[in-house]
Amino acid sequence: MAAVEVQNFLARAGDFLKGMERLRDDLAQYRSSSALLGIHGAISYSDALRTGMGSNGVSSDDHRSAARELKRMLTDRNFDKPQGADRLAKLLGKKRGIEYSAHALKENTAGDIVDQAQRFAAWAEEIGRKLKIEGW
Repeated sequence: MAAVEVQNFLARAGDFLKGMERLRDDLAQYRSSSALLGIHGAISYSDALRTGMGSNGVSSDDHRSAARELKRMLTDRNFDKPQGADRLAKLLGKKRGIEYSAHALKENTAGDIVDQAQRFAAWAEEIGRKLKIEGW
């Protein structure tokens, strides 16, 4: 069952990141959408990793706890590359401001979020393969 859930989270992550990429060419107009799609893609990758490592909970209202849990799970496995969990925490820290701030997101900030989301996705793909997560 976990393998199917992992695959569903991976499909969702890919969907979000494809949308992010399509909008990236016009960040001046779609900066918030592109940034949020990147963050949601990272959340889905985190859900896939955590589910594949045995977590029963997925990201919901408290996304920051998901980043902490991911780092703890990797540390418990003595995994030597937990820095992606820190990148996830930074991305998640920007989510609420993009959604609710009265200030417009700057284009360069959106571009940085998109870049960080892509880096997190690449890291998550590497981790999923290295850990041989079922369904990856």
